[in-house]
Amino acid sequence: MKIAYKPATIVNIIEESLAVKRFFFKMPDNEVFTFKPGQFVMIDLPIESKITNRSYSIASAPNNQNTFELIIVLNPSGVGTPHIWESFKVGDVVPVAGPLGKFILPDDISTEICFIATGTGIAPLRSMLYDILEHNRTERSIYLIFGCRTRHDILYQKEMEMLEQKYPQFKFIPVLSRADEHWTGVKGYVHQVYEQIYHANQPVTFYLCGWKNMIHEARERLLKLGYDKSHVKFELYD
Repeated sequence: MKIAYKPATIVNIIEESLAVKRFFFKMPDNEVFTFKPGQFVMIDLPIESKITNRSYSIASAPNNQNTFELIIVLNPSGVGTPHIWESFKVGDVVPVAGPLGKFILPDDISTEICFIATGTGIAPLRSMLYDILEHNRTERSIYLIFGCRTRHDILYQKEMEMLEQKYPQFKFIPVLSRADEHWTGVKGYVHQVYEQIYHANQPVTFYLCGWKNMIHEARERLLKLGYDKSHVKFELYD
């Protein structure tokens, strides 16, 4: 099936760090761009590669304004993101296809939710989180366990801390594998955190997104804890 691309205008770019940027896009006003939290888009790039498109999860929640956010990490050894870093400017129009993907929330949220992310895998989970909180879709507990190397890698940290203060049901837990002496939060990896919080007789649905090693290990551990595969959703990022 041929992929249908539409022109999207870059309306803002925010540099989170030397290796991570947030890109904000607006679809044409005469198009209705609707997506479900957790879905992704594909960007077609003028690059020397057998596959010229790249997929990125939407980091923002649906807003009825034809706009969306992507958060992208630079891969210096790749072809796609170096082009994005060098070429993408505010005002540029780029071909975008989507929304695509089935990594989405159910219509009825009947369990607690535990989001587990590493790196830019936080993107679709952020979209889901905002959709749940802003529309009061559940009063059950929601955890976001975010595995990073250092405290400089914690994406959306201030934002998540503000959401914690505003919504008592939400708990944000960043976990650092290479913490410095100033870090007073959780050290290590995400696995120790969810295993301390949950046991098999607690009704919870897990949404995993990020590095494949984390996802594979988390799935194995959760199944050993007694959770059914149907309660462990995932999206790989590498």
